[in-house]
Amino acid sequence: MITGEIRNRVDRIWEAFWSGGIANGLTVIEQITYLLFTKRLDELHTFREKKANLLKKPIENPVFNKKQQKLRWSRFKDESPEQMYELFRDEVFP
Repeated sequence: MITGEIRNRVDRIWEAFWSGGIANGLTVIEQITYLLFTKRLDELHTFREKKANLLKKPIENPVFNKKQQKLRWSRFKDESPEQMYELFRDEVFP
């Protein structure tokens, strides 16, 4: 069983989804999965950028091209919920 700080964080996330109109547990898990997937893609790209900078070479197999930079987790995570929703709906997972 989850207790303490982790439990409080999970409860806040569930409450945020609930207050946003998403009450179905499967939908919540689906949305969290999308966010985690997007975050992981950004982490992979960041790792490849750092490696390329260290080796002073072009980035190999970039996850995001120049036009897709706004789709990176690190770029949109601080946007308003409305902007994030539109970005996900229209461009990340059209």
